[in-house]
Amino acid sequence: MKYIIGILGLIVVLGLAWITSTDKKKVKYRPIVIMVILQFILGFILLNTGVGNFLVGGIANGFQLLLKCAAEGVNFVFGGLVNANQFTFFIGVLLPIVFISALIGILQHFKILPFIIKYIGLGLSKINGMGKLESYNGVAAAILGQSEVFISVKKELGLLPEHRLYTLCASAMSTVSMSIVGSYMVLIKPRYVVTALVLNLFGGFIISSIINPYTVTPEEDILIVQEEKKQSFFEMLGEYIMDGFKVAIIVGAMLIGFVAIIAMINMIFKGIFGISFQNLLGYVFSPFAILMGVPFKEAIPAASIMATKLVSNEFVAMTSLATSTIHLTTRTTAIVSVFLVSFANFSSIGIISGAVKGLNEKQGNVVARFGLKLLFGATLVSVLTATIVGLIV
Repeated sequence: MKYIIGILGLIVVLGLAWITSTDKKKVKYRPIVIMVILQFILGFILLNTGVGNFLVGGIANGFQLLLKCAAEGVNFVFGGLVNANQFTFFIGVLLPIVFISALIGILQHFKILPFIIKYIGLGLSKINGMGKLESYNGVAAAILGQSEVFISVKKELGLLPEHRLYTLCASAMSTVSMSIVGSYMVLIKPRYVVTALVLNLFGGFIISSIINPYTVTPEEDILIVQEEKKQSFFEMLGEYIMDGFKVAIIVGAMLIGFVAIIAMINMIFKGIFGISFQNLLGYVFSPFAILMGVPFKEAIPAASIMATKLVSNEFVAMTSLATSTIHLTTRTTAIVSVFLVSFANFSSIGIISGAVKGLNEKQGNVVARFGLKLLFGATLVSVLTATIVGLIV
């Protein structure tokens, strides 16, 4: 039964993308089929094989070691604010971002990350049938983050037509930054985080290829990666440390606001309708959760967490999943977890359009105009990833 529902879910998500396609005649089906098959193969390897367990375990252990190193710095500054063996979200989850950001800066400074991003991107362009710029951007967004990635391609931003700009922004919203992956692993199982990162990369290309199909000519297919201004090592390190701290503070502030607002709305809805806002979202979103493979009896609580992510952000939803009093089966937890690992939410529209506008005001206005379409596409990427995981586990 799960295979019938899962295949129906795949048809629905790809069908929704096709219905909203800007030019159905230009959709290239061969690369899409190849990438969907790759998603199944990679998802199966990561979740169901010894090789996958070894790879995920190695990545998870690596991040655990990095988080331990981060904890040394955090405890030195903030250790006295909490009692022994107690956990606070800001100190335990957000502040390690500062160290991971500094590490990314070091890898950038010594040209290690640019090399990896560029050549993985070039390899992907052979598979997805898109341009070198789109492929580079998809990989770079998964490492640098949804706003920082545009700095590296700012030379091209002013020259891009709307359809190519959409693909770049869709990749940025469909992935997550490596600087906060470690924080995700504190809240949900690392195997789901790693699986979502890999599948979302291909999912972003799949959905964009359907919603926004086009052909890049050899003359247009030019990739010029913007070099950062020359800095000394310690100047660079200080900048990335401050950037990481800003991200931690901004995410913390957003969480305070969103959690408080959702709590207030829940209280109002319970007082007036006798049902919380999150539970109401669960009823509305539950058909999609069922199509992703969530059993009927778990559809409403699972859908409530998924919908919370869309209206707030992934950290709020992950916290709800981690602290929920409702017990979800392993399969449902896997489906919900991979759905949460992306930047697909309403606040990301403002973040991405603001980042582009800071580099090119005209193009930033273009991004703002297709913001809802951007969120729709990125959400379909998350649904596609979750549906495939639902068929695999």
